[in-house]
Amino acid sequence: MQLCHIYQYECRFKEAVEFMEECSPSWSSCSSFMLTHNWWHVALCYLEGNGPMNRVLEIYDHHIWKELDQPDAVAAEVYLNAAGLLLRLCVRGEMDIIGDRLKILAEHLTDKANWYMKWQLDILTVWTLAKTGEFSKAEELLEGLKLKRISRMTKKKQRVMHRGLVLAEAVYAYGSGNDRHGLEILGPDFDAHSFKLIGASDEQLDVFNEVWYIMLLNAGEAIKAVEVIERRIEKRQGFAFLWRLLESAYKLAQMPEEATIANEKQELWSVHISSERNKQLHNNPSNKLMNYSELAHICANVRSMN
Repeated sequence: MQLCHIYQYECRFKEAVEFMEECSPSWSSCSSFMLTHNWWHVALCYLEGNGPMNRVLEIYDHHIWKELDQPDAVAAEVYLNAAGLLLRLCVRGEMDIIGDRLKILAEHLTDKANWYMKWQLDILTVWTLAKTGEFSKAEELLEGLKLKRISRMTKKKQRVMHRGLVLAEAVYAYGSGNDRHGLEILGPDFDAHSFKLIGASDEQLDVFNEVWYIMLLNAGEAIKAVEVIERRIEKRQGFAFLWRLLESAYKLAQMPEEATIANEKQELWSVHISSERNKQLHNNPSNKLMNYSELAHICANVRSMN
């Protein structure tokens, strides 16, 4: 599993998928969480590696959601990984193909027996309910987080966990289509990786950074979007979706030269996960377009001329 994390961080998605799928027969004895979480990783690698969308959905249907058919399944653990994957797909503009799945998930998450178990699940539940129009339920859960979770903590713990409530309120705003309010809640220096207190890993938290980027773009905050996405790409240059977002940010900021460069980088990394091109790009730097530092240098020169 640790090797999968390394492959993902290095954007070696093809290798990650091959490794995880080769290991998958050994997962049958895993808990509901570990089984569905492992498959969540596989789906995420297909998604981030620009693999076939039908494979991502197949994993959701037959390896994550289907776990609920098992007599010893722990439903809340399945819901957590299901919601986490659907939020990733929503951020990528795939609501048309996940809408029915999200509605089914929301029907299960209206059951209050699944509330207040894990902060991460509560936050994802708030988004799921808001996105499917279950606003009163989402608001009830938000209020319960304040009254049943935060208010019963010590003052010190309240100050720490208040940030979890902030994130829940922000994803409610995002799910409700109120991007401007979501940005006001998160503030200008948001970094999802500082929210590990909700019990999530870096990979699980990444989606909330993506939500922030989308809200910045939707609200017209072009310059801020350019700034934060550029900074993120410095660490994950092989992630095509970030280049797609950066291209959108450049266009919004009326920076056509930079947008063209970002589009080239997006196309470079938007290779099918089963393609040998993925391996060639990592093993032979001469096959790549300019690296990020070269892109930043060119962009700086373009800006100085404007």
